[in-house]
Amino acid sequence: MDEKEKHIIEEAGKVFMRLGVRSVNMDDVAHHLRISKKTLYQFVKDKNDLVERIVTSICQHHRESINAICEKGLNAIDENFEIARFIAAQLGTMHPSVHFDLQKYHAEAWDLLERTEKADIYNCVSRNMEKGIKEGLYREDLNIPVVARIYIARFDAVFDDSLFPANEFDFKEVTWEMFRYHIRGIASEKGLKYLIKKVKKEQPALVR
Repeated sequence: MDEKEKHIIEEAGKVFMRLGVRSVNMDDVAHHLRISKKTLYQFVKDKNDLVERIVTSICQHHRESINAICEKGLNAIDENFEIARFIAAQLGTMHPSVHFDLQKYHAEAWDLLERTEKADIYNCVSRNMEKGIKEGLYREDLNIPVVARIYIARFDAVFDDSLFPANEFDFKEVTWEMFRYHIRGIASEKGLKYLIKKVKKEQPALVR
């Protein structure tokens, strides 16, 4: 992907994330990018193609950003916290209808997002639990494959508008509570003490 193509995918993605997928057409994208629709179609076949490439780009960005956090050498709870903060920031910029729009109108892009993000989340959560057990911050008796799948199921619930209507709940607060709930469920006594100290220090900064 050359720089021009990358710029188009990234900027179009910002439009979709801010306004929703269904409400934005190719004329809107071209207008935002200040290019002609003819130029836009030199890089993508149609809206479906554009949406799929945006989803691929977003998944790659999430994976690279989370891997960068994991390479910082933090302990397992701090690492989990930084990942939760990154996710909350991403969700905070996303229009509430994006997941619904993808699921209903762009099935292939939705399937790509589901498969890629769930695999990445599973691997990330599993590695974090292995690390936490070695550090004594998580319980030694954790069934990692089961807990990782439970985490994914709970993460899906964050996007359920019937559970968390966008006009009633803030994505950042929901993500923070999910983080705290998850750690409390897997922490050892040592990890729980560490979490309590971290909550007192970090929570006000998270929910502002």
